[in-house]
Amino acid sequence: MSPKRRSPLLYLALIHYPVLNRRGEEVASAVTNLDLHDLARLACTYDLPACYVVTPLKDQQELVKRLTHHWFHNVGKELHPDREKALRRLRLAPSVEAACAEIRQETGKDPILWATSARRHSRVTEPAQARGILEKEEVPGMLLLGTGWGLAPSVLDLCAGFLPPIEGRSQYNHLSVRSAASILVDRFFGQGACIHG
Repeated sequence: MSPKRRSPLLYLALIHYPVLNRRGEEVASAVTNLDLHDLARLACTYDLPACYVVTPLKDQQELVKRLTHHWFHNVGKELHPDREKALRRLRLAPSVEAACAEIRQETGKDPILWATSARRHSRVTEPAQARGILEKEEVPGMLLLGTGWGLAPSVLDLCAGFLPPIEGRSQYNHLSVRSAASILVDRFFGQGACIHG
């Protein structure tokens, strides 16, 4: 039997600032309970080191802390210990740069960033290709997930490229960020892929 191969480290980052609103203006979006729970469960299922919740707003940071405190210390921990395990994958960061700095400190290497979008872009990297880059260069990666109406240009400028949008069987293209993230992470690791650990 061949030895188990270590898969590359992939981090997630749910970006609440800077993102765009429907008018194309740069704004900060609100943190939502469902996103936190589902992305934490995704990170735990695929054994990702962390999912960053990126917001500089103190009230939104406190909201995340209150939610996780309930599952870490209160009756939520007793009723749903699996939820606590998943939510421990969440990390707060005031900016993408701060999240990158923490990953650099943790791994000793700068992560390669990829953006996601419901729209097609010229610099497309297929998930399997992105995984191959991380394996070859032996560096961590981070998948940036936009909220609102998508990632702001200043965030896109930090990225090596875009993972292709999820295309369904109709012209409707409005998956939740949670659903799209799950599909992309699964495509990144591929069927039967070894998970890091």
